[in-house]
Amino acid sequence: MARILIIAEHDGIRLNPSTAKTVACAAGIEGAEIHVAIFASIAGEIAAEAAKIEFVARVLTVERPENEHAIGALQAPQIVAIAAAYSHIFGPSTTFGKDLMPQVAALLGVNQISDVMSLEGTHTFKRLIYAGNAVVTVAAPADSVVVATIRTASYRAAGGGNKAPVEIADAAVELPSHTRFVNLQSGKSDRPDLQTAAKVVSGGRALASAENFEIIYKLADKLGAGVGASRAAVDAGYVPNEMQVGQTGKIIAPDLYIAIGISGAIQHLTGIKDAGTIVAINKDGDAPIFEIADIGLVADLFQAVPELTEALG
Repeated sequence: MARILIIAEHDGIRLNPSTAKTVACAAGIEGAEIHVAIFASIAGEIAAEAAKIEFVARVLTVERPENEHAIGALQAPQIVAIAAAYSHIFGPSTTFGKDLMPQVAALLGVNQISDVMSLEGTHTFKRLIYAGNAVVTVAAPADSVVVATIRTASYRAAGGGNKAPVEIADAAVELPSHTRFVNLQSGKSDRPDLQTAAKVVSGGRALASAENFEIIYKLADKLGAGVGASRAAVDAGYVPNEMQVGQTGKIIAPDLYIAIGISGAIQHLTGIKDAGTIVAINKDGDAPIFEIADIGLVADLFQAVPELTEALG
């Protein structure tokens, strides 16, 4: 029987929705026993939240002062210390998971399987390659522990209502001293988180300046949406890197995605291919974004977006 350890992502106060989505993936392995591990300085409330997730059989907590901040180099040795009892170790394919899970795989001496989008068996998975242009089936050795990151945009979060037991795990290992937390710099916003928002409005290079991005913010605020951007807009300095959507940014799956002034390079399309409804506004009628958009408007964004914002009341 498969025993799966899922490494929870959290901010020290509450779980990130990526954890429940990773659980949903793991539940696809028939008969799997799923445990969720919380690495934190104080894990009580986070563990209680994890215990409610459907399919979770047990929640493990590892409380150490070093776990106050999610540092992959410090968490990886602790994960390995409790990994012997598990056939699979899963983490979300988010910034957190992309930092942590390769280090876990390296310490265990196995190859990581990245961005799992579907399960074909206990050791066989499907994932996207070539910037989302092709799907490949990957098989891990049957006698090897599987370390994988899960493409959370491909899964709906597992439900709640569970009452899994919470236990303390023993991960008393010596931690490396070459990596330490200095500080966290991030933009502050009252808008929904980009990776979990049901609606997202994104702007591209056609906005031409950071000041012009204000029309994107105004539309997003009318819709109660998160705000994203193309890599071109980020590279041009219009918005911070944390807003980037695409292959080298955030992979998202909102119910509604509005792409404004974004041509639709394949790297960007990779990040939104799982969105429910895609709306594109671009003055170039031949822009690739229109090939995948459910609704397209060929228009000058500087005229169309303010009109749309006003029409929303």
